[in-house]
Amino acid sequence: MTTRYRVEYALKTHRRDQLIEWIKGLLAVPFVLHSQPTAVFEPRGESVDHMAATAQRRYAEIMKDIEELINDHIAHQKAGTHDRSKLKLLVPSVATFFTPLMLHDAFIWQDQRRFISYRRFVPPSFNDIRLILNTAQVMSLVRGGPLELVTFDGDVTLYDDGQSLTADNPVIPRILRLMRGGSKIGIITAAGYAEARRYYERLHGLLDALHASNLPVALKQNLVVLGGESNYCFKFAGDSPDLLKLVPRKEWLLDEMLLWEESDITELLDIAEASLRDTVNNMRLAATIVRKERAVGIIPQDGHKFSRESLEETVLIAQKILEMSPVGRRLPFCAFNGGNDVFVDIGDKSWGVLACQRFFGGIEGGKTLHVGDQFLSAGANDFKARLACTTAWIANPAETVQLLDEIAELDEMQQRKTR
Repeated sequence: MTTRYRVEYALKTHRRDQLIEWIKGLLAVPFVLHSQPTAVFEPRGESVDHMAATAQRRYAEIMKDIEELINDHIAHQKAGTHDRSKLKLLVPSVATFFTPLMLHDAFIWQDQRRFISYRRFVPPSFNDIRLILNTAQVMSLVRGGPLELVTFDGDVTLYDDGQSLTADNPVIPRILRLMRGGSKIGIITAAGYAEARRYYERLHGLLDALHASNLPVALKQNLVVLGGESNYCFKFAGDSPDLLKLVPRKEWLLDEMLLWEESDITELLDIAEASLRDTVNNMRLAATIVRKERAVGIIPQDGHKFSRESLEETVLIAQKILEMSPVGRRLPFCAFNGGNDVFVDIGDKSWGVLACQRFFGGIEGGKTLHVGDQFLSAGANDFKARLACTTAWIANPAETVQLLDEIAELDEMQQRKTR
C-alpha cells in the first residue's frame, strides 16, 4: 500500500525531472479527453482503433509543439539569451540542448512498440516519456551523423549493480558494432583505481572480445576507460596483460583540470569525510568509511544493506555541506548514491566526458552520446554529463541493449535514404 510519506517523498524536487513531469502533464489532457475506458465493456471493434488513432494524433501534435519550443530554446542558446526562451520560462530547470530533438517521430516510433495510444486507464508515464526522449535524441544524432563518441556508465548501465561485464553480456557485440562503424567508446565509471588490473576485472568480457575481434588495430584503440568519474584514464592496449594501459595525465587532462590544487582536493575530501562520519554516527549506520586518493565514501559492513532513504539522506547532507564550503565552490565534485554505498568524488561525469572528447581530438557535445542510469538532480552521478553532451537515460542494462539496437536500426534506415 502506498503511504502518504512515500507519495510526498516521491514528489521531492531531487526525485523528479521537471522536463519529463511537464511533458507528462501536457499529455494527460488528450488522455483524459480521448481515452475511452468504458470501451472495455463493449465488443472490440472500430471504436478502439478510432480512439487510438485520435489519441496518437493529439499526442504527436503536442510532441511536435514541444519540439518547436526546444528549437526556439536552442536559437536562444546560440544568441546567448537562453534564459529568455519560452521553454525556460515554462521549465526553469531545463538544461542545455546540443541538438534538436525529433519528438514527433520518436513518439510514433515508441507508440508502435509500447502502444501508448491504445491505453484506456494508464496515461503516458514517466518511463514512456523518458524512452521517447531517448529515441528522439538518437534520431537526431543519427540523422545529423556521424555519432563520433558514445560513453557509458558502468553499474546498472552495462551490467547489474556490483557485477562485472562478462563475456556473455549482450551489450558487447553492440559496442563492437559501434566501434566497427567508427564510433569511439568511453566507459566512465565511479570506480576509482590507479591499476589497470582492477578495471580488467570489471570489464574483462568486453576487453577480451575486443582483443579477439577482427577489428583493425586503429579501431581497437578507440576505447578508453575513465575511472573515478574523471580522475584516471586508461586506453585499450592489446600488448598489455590487462588489455589496458594508463594514459599520462598530460595527454588527457583539460586545462581547467590542471588548475585543481592538491591542497584543495585534500581539504574537500576531509570535509566530505567528516560529513559522512557525522551522518553514519547520527543515523547509526553499519558503515565503513573508505578514503581513496581522489574520493571518500561509505560502504556497508558485511551482512548489512543501506535503505534508500539513508543513502539519499547521506548524499544530500554531504552535497549541501560541500556546496556551502569555500573549497566546494572552487573545486568540482560529485556526491552520489551508488545503490548500496555513497561516495564523493573529485570532478564529475561532465569532466569525464569532456576528457574523452579531448583525448579523441576534440569531439563536440552534439556528436557525443552519454548513456547512464542516474539522471536525477541530486545523488546521481550521470546528471552532470548533460553539461558536456547529449544523453540517454536508461533504467537497466537491457534498456542499454535496446538503445544500441535502436541506433543500429535507425542508422540502417538513414543509410538507405541516402543511397
